[in-house]
Amino acid sequence: MWISRSLIGLVLFFNLESALSLLWHPQDYSGSFGVQGSAGVTIVRSIGLLFVMWNVPYLVALLHPIKHRVSLIEAVAMQAIGLSGETILLLTLAPGLPEIGQTLSRFIVFDSFGLICLATAFWLTHRR
Repeated sequence: MWISRSLIGLVLFFNLESALSLLWHPQDYSGSFGVQGSAGVTIVRSIGLLFVMWNVPYLVALLHPIKHRVSLIEAVAMQAIGLSGETILLLTLAPGLPEIGQTLSRFIVFDSFGLICLATAFWLTHRR
């Protein structure tokens, strides 16, 4: 169970670290999202807030991955949906948007790692 908790905690840590970076330093990321000015800052902060909201099931799963199995299943599903959606967005991205393509590529790598960790945590707790 501790290995599962560690994997879930690792994903939660990186997700919340990303969220806080977007909330606290949105101007550093607005260009990556193709938005500028005060509207861009607000959009990036909104994405950071969504990151925080999306991590509620991860936190609950971290507490006890077996007892709160549904939250772990939700976290795996959310991670898979994010990875699939980002991949589709990248594959259908209009030409001439390299910054957005690079951002999507980073999210794909990030969410692939997260999905592997969460799926492993699910598998480890399923065997018990």
